[in-house]
Amino acid sequence: MRNKRIGFGITGSHCNLDKIVQPLTRLTEQGNTVFPILSPSVLTSDTRFGRAREWVQKIEEICGRKAITDIVAAEPIGPELNLDVVVVAPCTGNTLAKLAHAISDTAVTMAVKAQLRNERPVVLAVATNDGLAGNAVNLGILLVRKHVYFVPFGQDNPFEKPRSLVCAMDLIPETIEAALRGEQIQPILLR
Repeated sequence: MRNKRIGFGITGSHCNLDKIVQPLTRLTEQGNTVFPILSPSVLTSDTRFGRAREWVQKIEEICGRKAITDIVAAEPIGPELNLDVVVVAPCTGNTLAKLAHAISDTAVTMAVKAQLRNERPVVLAVATNDGLAGNAVNLGILLVRKHVYFVPFGQDNPFEKPRSLVCAMDLIPETIEAALRGEQIQPILLR
């Protein structure tokens, strides 16, 4: 996959931010143009997994451009940027719920809305502690939504966190390739 225009939305599953570095780097090294799009949590939250400023700097460095960080900057994604695909990785339960109910209150959710308005693919890389609990209904809604594709996911710790779901972040590029063909990569459920 080369020469694609990819919106890469990053939301606040801070413990998974390090897991998107490799696929993000791979996408840029393959010659794709990647537009980073950050949620407020990634933009402002210092956590035990890193300082916000350092994450923003690293992401912008990998992508070679400034991040889109607000709704006003994300809205033109539909009519002006002409993206081939928008990825949300990690996609938190909070973001999953907003997308399931068409709420666009961050740059990331607005980017997805703008992409779907143009009937173009959106790839979701789920990382949520309640994917098999409160967010199961939202997951179900999005699994059948047209133009929405999922990076294969499964329970990350079934005995200590039985309702938690995390995708295989290393499969983001392959999932994008399938989505660009209008296909859901299989198997979608990991063991």
